[in-house]
Amino acid sequence: MSETKKNNFIGYEYKDITVKRDMEALYVDSYPYFGWVLDGTSPAVKGLTHVTLKFKRDRKIKNKAELTRLQHQFESHAKEIERLEMSKVVGASTVAYVVGVFGTAFMAGSVFSYLANMLPLSIILAVPGVIGWIIPYFCYEKIKSKKTDEVSPIIEQKYDAIYETCEKANRLLNN
Repeated sequence: MSETKKNNFIGYEYKDITVKRDMEALYVDSYPYFGWVLDGTSPAVKGLTHVTLKFKRDRKIKNKAELTRLQHQFESHAKEIERLEMSKVVGASTVAYVVGVFGTAFMAGSVFSYLANMLPLSIILAVPGVIGWIIPYFCYEKIKSKKTDEVSPIIEQKYDAIYETCEKANRLLNN
């Protein structure tokens, strides 16, 4: 084997990460700043909402320890963004489900009252039952909107922190 062939060998390290599909672009765009090259994607075992990204990078990359530290910092910020995005809907969904269950309980009481030939009680229980089936949508939208307004600035701060981290990593990579 010639001397030039020996010098062209690159040993790679590999990394597979599973992320939500809505975060895929962030990871694909950011990981190259830490020396990683996208090697492919595949459907995740977790289902349609996730994707597995396959990356590789040179084992002998310069500033590897610092790049790895910055990568962990990036991943921490990305996980925090995922958590904050999820928080927009979790509380709203919980309230909507609880109100819907109470509406269903009133409607069940109305049906049992009707079957027991208590028509006035059946009508009285049906009104909050129907209201309990209609209101959850409006509760959900109102609470989600309020929570979105609350967490959006924090999410933007996390994105800014990600961009700063990627800039630092890019400077290290190009040194």
